[in-house]
Amino acid sequence: MREFSDAYPIWFCDIWGVVHNGVAPFPITVAALKRHRARGGAVILVTNSPRSNLGVERQLIEIGVDPASHDRIVTSGDVTQVLMKLHGDRGVYHVGAARDLSIYEGTGVARVGLDAAEAVLCTGLFDDLNDRLEDYQPLLDDMKRRGLAMICANPDKIVKKGDRILYCAGKLAEMYQARGGEVLMAGKPFAPIYDLALAEARRITGKDIGRAEILAIGDGPETDIRGAADYGLDALLVAEGVTDAGEGLHVAEARVLNAVPHARIVATVHDLSWV
Repeated sequence: MREFSDAYPIWFCDIWGVVHNGVAPFPITVAALKRHRARGGAVILVTNSPRSNLGVERQLIEIGVDPASHDRIVTSGDVTQVLMKLHGDRGVYHVGAARDLSIYEGTGVARVGLDAAEAVLCTGLFDDLNDRLEDYQPLLDDMKRRGLAMICANPDKIVKKGDRILYCAGKLAEMYQARGGEVLMAGKPFAPIYDLALAEARRITGKDIGRAEILAIGDGPETDIRGAADYGLDALLVAEGVTDAGEGLHVAEARVLNAVPHARIVATVHDLSWV
């Protein structure tokens, strides 16, 4: 990572699967982020979490991630708040867990019942540890009959928490789209979250940062790697979490390149080891 620190002063780093596994931090990665910042680099954590950046900061502290590892956090939740204001003036019906309610802070958008909703905000499953996808089919059918747009606060379809694979909001959005429902996406791989991260990088450094100066770091082929490629960024693939199938780095990278042929992967690693 020392070489990448020299080549790319700005790092856009994913969180879940790269900085922590949902339970505990990855010490090697956290150390590398801190060393990059100590050498004058900037780290923007870019995450598909449906929470606000303040909500994610609180979560990172609870997990034990050192705040010195990053300059700013940009979340899918931040972008979602804009969509909520545009499409949910009369209130939104919330599909997701109570832990995601920080997304409403400062928006003025109310949570309402389905009968009164102007749109549906999906931050994930109500109970991602125990719910089954089939449990949501009647609700999705009802939403479609009402003609409600779904604001998807987290395009991720799955995430690895410890040793478990859990479904995310992106999976429900996929099911809704299959029914012909309208879905408004926030987060990676879509451009608005990168626009916001780039604006933060320019604000922090006081410089007109170009895309060639940015390294996108992540483990999600359809979110981190595709998003970086679509935005014109080089990417570092972390073959852990949802990407690593235990087949080795070269196989993992080949699989991702097969799915995202225009990806600009500069290296594939297990962690952000400095040496």
